[in-house]
Amino acid sequence: MPKKIFICDDDPDIVEMLEIVLDLPELKLLSETDSRKAYQRIAKEEPDLVLMDLWMPVISGDTVLKEIRASSELKALPVIIMSASKDGHRIAMEAGANDYIAKPFDIDILISKITDMLSSGSS
Repeated sequence: MPKKIFICDDDPDIVEMLEIVLDLPELKLLSETDSRKAYQRIAKEEPDLVLMDLWMPVISGDTVLKEIRASSELKALPVIIMSASKDGHRIAMEAGANDYIAKPFDIDILISKITDMLSSGSS
C-alpha cells in the first residue's frame, strides 16, 4: 500500500513541482494550497507524512503544526517543514517539526529525508 504524503504550500508552483518529483509508485500525494483547510484535510486523509511550508497567508505552517501536535490522534504524525526564512529551522523545531529543509532545496536531499522518515516506522 502506498504511503500518503500531504503537501501544503501556498505556492501552486512549488506544490506542482513536488507532485512531479515525488510521483513515485510507492507514494500517494495529497496537496493543499489553502492553509485554512490544511488541518481538517490532514485529520480526514490521515497521511503518513506532512510536507509543509512555514510561511503561508492566513494560517502559518507552524500554527498548523502546533494544532497537529495538540491532537491526540495526530501528535505522532511526521512533519517536515520547508522555508526560505533564516529563522525557519528554529521556528519549525520549536513548533514540533520532525525535520526541516531550507528553500530552495535540493530534490535529492528532500527525497532522502522523506524516505528516511517513512522507513523509520514513525508513521
